[in-house]
Amino acid sequence: MSNGVSDVQERAGRNESRYRNLNERMEPSNAVHVWVDPPMPDWICECASTECMKPVRLTLAEYEAVRAESTHFLVVPSDEHLSPVVERVVQRNERYWVVEKFGEAAEVSEALDPRSHDT
Repeated sequence: MSNGVSDVQERAGRNESRYRNLNERMEPSNAVHVWVDPPMPDWICECASTECMKPVRLTLAEYEAVRAESTHFLVVPSDEHLSPVVERVVQRNERYWVVEKFGEAAEVSEALDPRSHDT
């Protein structure tokens, strides 16, 4: 039997994983531009909002550092892009924040991570 918090956590994990998967598909294109010194705006916010498509500026190395953990997601640096019931901020800078999922949202994020199935 699921409760309201559990439903919110699962939905947030699924929404954010959808955006992470979109960023994964964009990565090969972004990797071609690895020579670009300033961070590239070709990533999208991975917040829980189903309507957010705001650009986030990261270098390829920064993106890879975020993706090293299945429960980490990049978001626009603003409290409006946080879901405190399912995540906490683990890194802040002027261009992006990294959030870490916990609880059921973390489990869903790990299960839906395309990299966790690459072996």
